[in-house]
Amino acid sequence: MTQVIWIVAAVLVTFTAGYVGYSRYLAQFVDLDPDRETPAHKYEDGQEYVPSKKPVLLGHHYSSIAGGAPIVGPITAGAIWGWVPALLWIAIGNPLMGAVHDFISLSGSLRHEGKSIGYMIGEYVGEQGKNMLLWFAFLTIVLVVAVFALVVAIVFHAFPQVATASFIYILLALAFGVYLYQFNGPFILGTVVFVVGVFAAVRVGIEYPVALFAGDYPSGTIVLLGGAGDWVPGAAQLEGLGGGNTAAWIPVVLVYAAIASALPVWVLLQPRDYLSSFLLYAGVGGAVLAIIVGTFFETSSQPLVIDESLGAFEGFWGVGAADYAPLFPLLFITIACGTISGFHSLVSSGTTAKQLNNESDARLIGYGGMLGEGLLAAVALSTLAVWGAPDVAGGIGAALPNFASGGGVILTSFGIPQTVGAVFMALVLCSFLLTSTDTAVRLGRYMMEEIVGTPAGRTDTGLNADIGSIARGRYTNPIVQAVPAYLLVVSGQWVVLWQLFGGANQLLAALALLTATVWLANWDDSKQLISTGVPMALMVTITVLGLSWLVFYENLYVNLLNGGAETTEAIISAIVQMIIGLVLIGLALALVRLGYNNIREVRRGPETPAAEPGDD
Repeated sequence: MTQVIWIVAAVLVTFTAGYVGYSRYLAQFVDLDPDRETPAHKYEDGQEYVPSKKPVLLGHHYSSIAGGAPIVGPITAGAIWGWVPALLWIAIGNPLMGAVHDFISLSGSLRHEGKSIGYMIGEYVGEQGKNMLLWFAFLTIVLVVAVFALVVAIVFHAFPQVATASFIYILLALAFGVYLYQFNGPFILGTVVFVVGVFAAVRVGIEYPVALFAGDYPSGTIVLLGGAGDWVPGAAQLEGLGGGNTAAWIPVVLVYAAIASALPVWVLLQPRDYLSSFLLYAGVGGAVLAIIVGTFFETSSQPLVIDESLGAFEGFWGVGAADYAPLFPLLFITIACGTISGFHSLVSSGTTAKQLNNESDARLIGYGGMLGEGLLAAVALSTLAVWGAPDVAGGIGAALPNFASGGGVILTSFGIPQTVGAVFMALVLCSFLLTSTDTAVRLGRYMMEEIVGTPAGRTDTGLNADIGSIARGRYTNPIVQAVPAYLLVVSGQWVVLWQLFGGANQLLAALALLTATVWLANWDDSKQLISTGVPMALMVTITVLGLSWLVFYENLYVNLLNGGAETTEAIISAIVQMIIGLVLIGLALALVRLGYNNIREVRRGPETPAAEPGDD
């Protein structure tokens, strides 16, 4: 039997080489200067542009980029095609593509007043390209918010202990923000006290689990409302994922995200993400250390070897239950976050760039943060290996409990009971998801501010009468995002939602790399474009082929021509998927064409710009 430790060892080797070598080269390549003023200082407003200590910002960035996808993706891909292809894509793709994508997006935003990748590309290809990318990003954000809200609700239903612990954790974060910024309390003392409080919340959650409606829960669960919640919108459609209880948690999560995104970053975002980083480090780092300890000292409750139900390689078309899924290109879309993710470019060029205290911090936060997410993906693959392959037809409903249950087994290496370890790992997952959800809503507002037009360093409440104010407003824009996200989830097409999220997310990664390549080409004609151009070309090819498979094979051929869609609802869903897929492909190819034309003109032009564009 193959030991799980080989999964961890593989990523540690490639990630270490990438950070020590490649990231150092990239930092010199983009000319990080610790003496250059960052947007956080230049436009400091106490609301969005707020300089942050390196560990605080690293906690925010890591918590925001690491959602449910780096957990669901590796588990699903490993179960379909085997653990070896999944491991190779994470171990090799992350340091050469994903970490480059995140770091360059952050560095480019620093040179463009902390603006998004949409603003950046607009500087070089014009207003049309800017608006196309910003609208693409905004629509992707709506999909992200919908998916993350659904996943949080599923976890809250499966582990009601986590609902209690998460509520306490948010209250502690609010108190920590007041302690730091209003009372100027000692940073280290506050860290110790509040981090202990966060871990204590796990114990409280185990003692007092909370659910909204009745269901099959641990004994002692506090049910707040009567009945099973069958009347809640979406309850019937989510029957296999928790029914009324799951459906009821979704609007709660969306309301939380809307409120949290409207608050100044110092009130909740910074302190919460900093505190959650300790949960995340303990969960990811603790699992890695537990695998090492359990392997060498045999302290785990069961041998840490890869379960017989999980094959090393299940063939190009995957296991039978996956129903004809080609490894290329679908593996590279299924594992999005964890290797490369377009959502990260929005975080890097959105909230993170507006809080970076010193340019020299960008290497650790941008490149290193993505390596940290890759380590989370490796841990997720390890939990799959220990617990055994889930039913791939069960989708996220099968994958998420696998992470918590397998993680609980791994943590028994430290003498932690499996049931306690499972709850802790579920809380780790939710802390990722909650931070990613409200950060996504905040990023959506940034996208709309740039579409409608808002000067750097200024925000709008949205309480004025005009449409532009409502669309970009701090209090109104979250509603613009939350309502369609909610309708998408309760429509019953959550499987479709996950597929579209994966496709749109990876296309966005390709477009972010395109933006970086265009920026570098316009900066200096001596700059090499291989580091961003090659990953960009690969991601465009992979994603266009993946979406084409979704459009033409799964929907046109299987669902429409061969009668796979047996109901009117299923037929409409297939048509909608085809339309959205074709729109995504068309937008991406149009932007690639604009970017390519710009690069060709710059590289063939009569003269080179004297200074780096946007650095003034």
